[in-house]
Amino acid sequence: MLTLAFESSAKAASVALCEDRKLISQVIQCSALTHSRTLLPMAEDLLKNADMDMSRIDCFAVAQGPGSFTGIRIGISTVKGLAWAAEKPCVGVSTLAAMAWNGLAAGGLICCVMDARRAEVYNAIFTVRDGRPVRLCPDRAISLRQLSDELRDRGEAPFLIGDGAELTASFLKEQGMAYRFPPENLMWQNAWGVAMEAADRKPVSSQELLPVYLRLSQAERERQARLRQNENK
Repeated sequence: MLTLAFESSAKAASVALCEDRKLISQVIQCSALTHSRTLLPMAEDLLKNADMDMSRIDCFAVAQGPGSFTGIRIGISTVKGLAWAAEKPCVGVSTLAAMAWNGLAAGGLICCVMDARRAEVYNAIFTVRDGRPVRLCPDRAISLRQLSDELRDRGEAPFLIGDGAELTASFLKEQGMAYRFPPENLMWQNAWGVAMEAADRKPVSSQELLPVYLRLSQAERERQARLRQNENK
């Protein structure tokens, strides 16, 4: 089965073409350009270079969150549009679960972290069993203090992955805790991980594909705060 996977949940955007878990091609771009300008052209160029037509794709996959609210919406909208036009199924996967595939070679405890601001990270912890990441906790928004306490209790130096790796490493260092820092090529989430995670997921229709934010956007938090203030007047 041919899968075209998209990752746009953070600064780096990527597209990957896989056939039955085998990577055929992948393109990654980390620039100041918005994903709305780059994601679809990246996919078109990738397919052209692979001498592949969009009509041959069997399934579309995308990181559905957590992550940047704007980035997630762009990825979800792109895949929903492609799947609807082609009348093909699609799969949404956890951004953090897709990231965990970068830690296979490192083994041990894999700690996926994305900067969620306000001294928090989006996080999930995995271990490696039988050549694949296995989840040890659900996706969550968690404070660095809470995360460090949990990692200390686990008693194993975590392998950090994600755009929150530097932030988390700095905090763990302040606490005198050991950690393993990834090389640059393994730090960032990518569409290959999305395709790998999607391989075991049940496809859905384009109408069923939805983003997963974990928490409200800043605008929504501010709106609710104003409503509470008005209620208390």
